[in-house]
This record gives sequence, C-alpha cells and structure tokens, in this order.
Amino acid sequence: MPNTTKPFLMLHLGLGSFHRAHQALYLHQLQQSGDTRWALAGGNIRPDMVETIDALIAQNGAYTLETVTPQGERTYTRITSIQTVVRHDPLLSGLVRLGADALTRILSFTVTEAGYYLDAKDRLDLNFADLKADLAAVQAGRAGSTIYGALATILRARMKANGGAVTLLNCDNLRHNGDRSRSGLLQFLELAGDAELLTWVKANTSSPNAMVDRITPRPTPVVAERVLAATGVDDAAALMGESFIQWVIEDNFIAGRPAWETVGVEMVDSVQAYEEAKIRLLNATHSCIAWAGTLVGYTYIHEGTHDPEIRKFAFDYVTDDVIPVLDTPEHPCPINLQNYRDVVLDRFGNPAIADTNQRVAMDGFSKIPGFIAPTFRERLARNESIDSVAMLPALFLAYLQRWHAGKISYEYQDQAMDPTVAHAICESADPVAAFCADLPLWGTLANDPRLIAGLRQAYARVQQFMKR
Repeated sequence: MPNTTKPFLMLHLGLGSFHRAHQALYLHQLQQSGDTRWALAGGNIRPDMVETIDALIAQNGAYTLETVTPQGERTYTRITSIQTVVRHDPLLSGLVRLGADALTRILSFTVTEAGYYLDAKDRLDLNFADLKADLAAVQAGRAGSTIYGALATILRARMKANGGAVTLLNCDNLRHNGDRSRSGLLQFLELAGDAELLTWVKANTSSPNAMVDRITPRPTPVVAERVLAATGVDDAAALMGESFIQWVIEDNFIAGRPAWETVGVEMVDSVQAYEEAKIRLLNATHSCIAWAGTLVGYTYIHEGTHDPEIRKFAFDYVTDDVIPVLDTPEHPCPINLQNYRDVVLDRFGNPAIADTNQRVAMDGFSKIPGFIAPTFRERLARNESIDSVAMLPALFLAYLQRWHAGKISYEYQDQAMDPTVAHAICESADPVAAFCADLPLWGTLANDPRLIAGLRQAYARVQQFMKR
C-alpha cells in the first residue's frame, strides 16, 4: 500500500535565489534518493519578489536550477522539494498557520547579514526604524516584518497551538549565526515584554550554528532563455549558481532533522573553523573584488578577479594577514587554507556566473564589522602588520565617497547603513579619521591610532589604483 504519512516540514522564511539553489537542492537530492520523510514550505516575510512567488505558485513550487563550472559546463536540475509556497500578506497568516503546525519541525531563514540589527556587542540596535516598528507591532499583537517580529509572531501561534519544539536554523553569512540570531530574538522578546513566549522559546527551540556556501547571482531573463533551450521548460522561476556547494551544520536539532549527511551536508560538533574560513577568505575577499572592480568601471566579479592588481589585493589580504591568524601552532586549522584561497579565487573568476559587483558590494556597513574587523583586532593584538587587510576598508571608503557623490553606476543597498552618518563621513575634513571613528563599524578599535595610520596608508594606495 502507498505511504500516506505526511512528511515533516522545514518552513523557510526567504525564498530568494540562495535558498532555492542551496537548502532546497539538498532536500531535493534527499527526496530523490528515496527519503521522503521531509518536505519544504516557504514564503517571504516582506512583500517582495512578487513575480517569482507567483511563478513558483503556478509551478507548484517546482523550478529549474542551472549550475555552471569554472570551465563553463552547464547542467540543469528540476527541483521539486518545495511542497508549499506561501503568498505574502500583512498578517503573515500562511506562514503562521504552517509554523504552528506540529509537523513543522524546522524554521529556517535567509534574510541577509544586515537583517539581524546587531551592534558590535551583539545587542539589538533600536536605531533602526523598522526594528522599532516591529517591536511596537508585536507588543500590540500584530505581525512583524523583520526576522525577529516574524519569528515572534509564528512562535507565539505555535506556543498557543501546542505545536511542540522546533529548531530555528539560520542559513545566512553571519558568524556564529545560530547563537547570534537566537540572542537577538531573545532580546526582542524581552523588550516586547512577552515573558511567557520568552520562557517557551528558551525551552522549546534550538539554534544550530551553520556555514553555507554557494555563489548564486540574481537571475536574469537570459537564465530562463538558456533553461528553455536546454530543457524545453518555460520556467519563470529559473535561477543559476556555481557548481560548488557546501553546508556545514552544528548537529543541534531539538525536534529531529533530515538525514542531510547522506547527500553531502557536513554535520559537525562545531562549525567555527569552517565559518571563519568562509567569512574571512571568501566573503571578505568577494567584497574586496566588488568594491575595487566598481571603482575602475567593471560590472562583474570575474572581471575584477582576472585584473592582476585587484587579484593581488585579494590574494595578499588572505595570504599576509588572514591565514596567519586562522592557522597557528597553538590552534592549527583543520582546513588547508592556501588551497581554499585558490579554490575561492578560481570560483570568483568563473565568467559564466556573471555575478555582479552590485550584488556583492552591498551591505558594507555590516560586512566590515562582521567579515573584516576581526582580522584587524587579531593582527594588532599580536603587534603584526595590517598593511594588506587595511586595503579592504580603504577600498570601501573610496567606494562610499563615490556613492556620496552620486557616481556609482548602480543603486547601492545597505540595510545597516545610516545614510546621514555615511554622508557625514564623506564630507568630513578628514574622511579616513571619521571613517575610523565610526563605532558600529569598528567597535573597540574605533579611533585607534594604529587603525587610522594603517587605513591612511592603504587609502593612499587606493587613490593611486583609481588613477591608473
């Protein structure tokens, strides 16, 4: 007889390209192997991506993923792991209904690094108007639209429905992403004055740390054209990504999980080494190339990666300043970081990906404290040079000044940036010193004379680079 048992659900908040090319693919592969005990449902917590959501609903959650190797080889996969696509409404009613269902055992999310509103000390930054508005909404019993407001709304309904324990799985590029998003959520609930929900969340949820990796550009109409030509499927939700993929998860699930390890996910006791390598060697280098490439007129990441001077900025940053602090005699790294560096640059140089500087350059005000400042702190604590790492924020400062002057050729998006503060830095008589004084960017390093001297020297190099 056929198995009529309903699968457990993983409800994902944020049906963007990365989730659909990464987490959804892993679950698809698991289902294709014959393990159908889990399925995906998902939707967005804000009213964006309307056309993509409409297309996914029309296609019953199915879509085509094109993957491309650095050598230009393309393959196509029809992904069918998303069982339910939820259309957005202001009450988040569809997400709330699924989130309260006892069959939902994992609540996962991708909202970008800046969407967690955490300052240098991991405290919620209530200077953000949307976060304050969400706090007021939740206090009044309404649905929220930030990750915290949405989770509070869903988890409150789950608690009242006796839905049981659920894992909160962060899939964003945030260091210690499970710990930090959990801390932000608990602070949010405390500020909201919901003691009952706060107690319930502490007892009935877990928040594994995880590291995710796959370059997934924003899909263009050309992707759908290639999918149609290659597969015969006219797919309005088609997307593309590189062939490389990685997911490392701390095995800390309170209500069960899929057998991801059978399809290549690394289930580990600690993700810290993988996390640091990814964030510092890949994410920070990616931003370096995007900022530098924009400054000299490139559109795509691969163009900057193949520019010898820009490639040297990235290579020297990793080789001179990052590897020595991540791989030490006292704490040897389990990853071959030199090889990892070379693989990363090979991936960035893939012209078939056509990843844009616009996509990668965004959110500099969260990337500097998250991806770059830790290397400064560790190098300076050891009285070591910061010459190579200083090039990254110096490139961003030059980029910011172009933005200030209205000379960036695309719209710059940065959820963590206060435009008034950013314009004031650029208008200062000494922009380098003003930039180094910004507490959200630098934390305890703000106004440090060594930081200022290092950035001043690097900024002079950047000015010469832009004159070439």
